[in-house]
Amino acid sequence: MLSQTEENYLKALFHITHEIEEKQDAGTNELAAYLEVTPATVNDMLKKLKEKQLVMYEKYGKITLTRSGKEFAIEVIRKHRLWETFLFEKLKFSWDEIHEVAEQLEHIKSKKLVEQLDWFLEYPEVDPHGDPIPNTKAEIKLMKRRTLNQVPAHEVCTLIGVKDNSAPFLQHAMKIGLGLHCKIKILKHYEFDGSVEIEVNQNRSTISQKFAENLFVQ
Repeated sequence: MLSQTEENYLKALFHITHEIEEKQDAGTNELAAYLEVTPATVNDMLKKLKEKQLVMYEKYGKITLTRSGKEFAIEVIRKHRLWETFLFEKLKFSWDEIHEVAEQLEHIKSKKLVEQLDWFLEYPEVDPHGDPIPNTKAEIKLMKRRTLNQVPAHEVCTLIGVKDNSAPFLQHAMKIGLGLHCKIKILKHYEFDGSVEIEVNQNRSTISQKFAENLFVQ
């Protein structure tokens, strides 16, 4: 049985190597920055995960999930995203509240509870942030997505997900009227700083390039 910390490392590795970018490995410093810990702390944990045959890794070298490590990671991600969906749809938690609570609930070990939760929610395919929910076979349908800053001016797109699911980011998104599946009209791109002028529900806003890069649209 894995500890919560071990599960968090596997989940982080999968996110870095399969969801942020399509690649097979990650660096020690990259993982440390993502988890907000020191490279030395990461190195100590990776030794434990390697002993359990969950990662392939040499000291301060590239890190790769083994097949078992990947399956464990996807299982945790599945639980996290199902709990986010439950909190949002059934308990009416707000968009910016669900991630932190799901971080706690994702470590529940009962497989029956997770299966019943999936059934109760009628087998959702995406969570409230637009991320795909893995199925019971540890399969995850990764989606090709573009970010809002890639959409040309005068086009209308639909918000289908976010890259940043932190509370401050989501609170700012809600403040300007953004929510999953909302329509966004691109009014203008500013070449000087990369900011974008948008219209949502007839309200105009100018957002930074960094903010636009964290919005997935289609």
